[in-house]
Amino acid sequence: MLELLREYLRPYRRQLAVLIGLQSVQAILNLYLPNLNASVIDNGVLKGDSHVIWSLGGEMLVIAIIQAVFAVAAVFLGARVAMAFGRDVRDALFARSIRFSAREINQLTAPSLITRLTNDVQQVQLLVVMCCTMVLAAPVTVVGGVIMALRQDVRMSWLLGASAPILGICLGILMSRLIPQFRLMQERLDNVNQVLREQIAGVRVVRAFVREPHETRRFGRVNDNLTHTSLVAGRLMAGMFPLVMLVINGSNAAVVWFGADLIAHGNMSIGSLIAFLTYFTLILMAIMMATFVVVMAPRAVVSSERIREVLRTETSVTPPKHPVRQLRSPGTLELNDVAFGYPGADALVLDGVSFTSEPGQTTAVVGSTGSGKTSLVNLVARLFDVTSGAVLFGGVDVRELDPDLLWHRIGLVPQRPHLFSGTVASNLRYGRPDANDTDLWNALETAQAADFVLGMGGLESPITQGGTNVSGGQRQRLSIARALIRQPDVYVFDDSFSALDLSTDARLRAALGPYTADSTVLVVAQRISTVINTDQILVLDGGHQVGLGTHQVLRETCPTYAEIVASQMPEDGAA
Repeated sequence: MLELLREYLRPYRRQLAVLIGLQSVQAILNLYLPNLNASVIDNGVLKGDSHVIWSLGGEMLVIAIIQAVFAVAAVFLGARVAMAFGRDVRDALFARSIRFSAREINQLTAPSLITRLTNDVQQVQLLVVMCCTMVLAAPVTVVGGVIMALRQDVRMSWLLGASAPILGICLGILMSRLIPQFRLMQERLDNVNQVLREQIAGVRVVRAFVREPHETRRFGRVNDNLTHTSLVAGRLMAGMFPLVMLVINGSNAAVVWFGADLIAHGNMSIGSLIAFLTYFTLILMAIMMATFVVVMAPRAVVSSERIREVLRTETSVTPPKHPVRQLRSPGTLELNDVAFGYPGADALVLDGVSFTSEPGQTTAVVGSTGSGKTSLVNLVARLFDVTSGAVLFGGVDVRELDPDLLWHRIGLVPQRPHLFSGTVASNLRYGRPDANDTDLWNALETAQAADFVLGMGGLESPITQGGTNVSGGQRQRLSIARALIRQPDVYVFDDSFSALDLSTDARLRAALGPYTADSTVLVVAQRISTVINTDQILVLDGGHQVGLGTHQVLRETCPTYAEIVASQMPEDGAA
């Protein structure tokens, strides 16, 4: 945790220096008040001197006002520093997460990343707030309080020496039990987020199969686990403060007991006893404030470890040290003996895939479910890196290309189209922020989406998060229009026509022809009718390339393709 604090509090060194100064001044002034109070009692109240009472009382009032001003300023500045720290850590986590490849996202999981960006940052930020507003003054209060207390009476100093170790032992025992509980609590909070996210996203499936009772029990289990862990941690925390107060109150009683005996024998004045008791209370209260922060520390330590895990995780798709920013043959896509496998997997997802696609050429990829079609698309867009072989874009290995150049030259329509909350126009301009309304309507016309967008109310029609206010086919067409807006060198359609009816599919493919005439097109599809007229068809089976050619050639030479055709067109195998 110290490494995280050091790194992200470094820009606020000046503010922290001012903060330490403010806290020190207000602590010193606070320590000066009991000494004045002792003088008021001994020299004013006991002697009946009202002049001393008024003069010293006025001095105490001025000091108290100044001390309050410094304390308020310290709290204000400390809160600002802590909030800025939390903002910077969240920015760093988001910047790192957004650059992760699918491999790192699967490894850390989306629910866990969300928890780390929100709850974990909040825990560390809360600790920083507590330190800035409460703990910085504690060392000055403890050291200064000890000195001032000893000035009042050295003979009672043994009470300070006895109380501090007792507090330390109690806190050490509690901390050793709290840290594992807080670590377990964050893990179980991840589990709750994961289950809840799945259930909300799949609520239609849950209702369709009448699985509400099952999902309720499932959520109840993870919720009960979190509740149990929270209760264990809560009980430990709840027992801490009564214990601390017991030590403080017991120590105060001991001070009064032994101090009264000293007063009775004329070895100590009443003012000195009250001052000593005040200093003693201030010291123990400072320790109690530090204890309060110590209570928060275990959870913050666990959260900081989880934050550092994200910040230390490097993306497997690393940008090149000397990126190529000039394409040798723009628009050309080539795969040379490509193989790909997930880390730790027993078998490769893709093996021995090779083909070349030129501008103006359309390549289709077909195969059974699980044959590696989407993995191939991810390699082209460099969402993953190949295990062996090479993917060449514009004549350059994608691993040597500037990532921004690569992604600006590819128009990807994913298998699961995703729309962001906003409007139709804002979603389309994801493809090209400077596109005007004419460009947007042209893309919508080509994607066969203009009619339903007009029915919704036009380009400024609202789109909810994930596009849940439009149908699956409409989401696909808007996603296609978003890619068309970009006008890239290579279009990649990953099963992007599956939710369309046959007539819309045919019209869309016909309209795409002129729009993509000068670009390379890669189409992953299930329907033979979608790929029958493409320039070449790549057939995958179990991750292996088993055919490459036109529809007619593959029907005669590739049994796998012939079987797919026969399953969809049992009569004559023709579209």
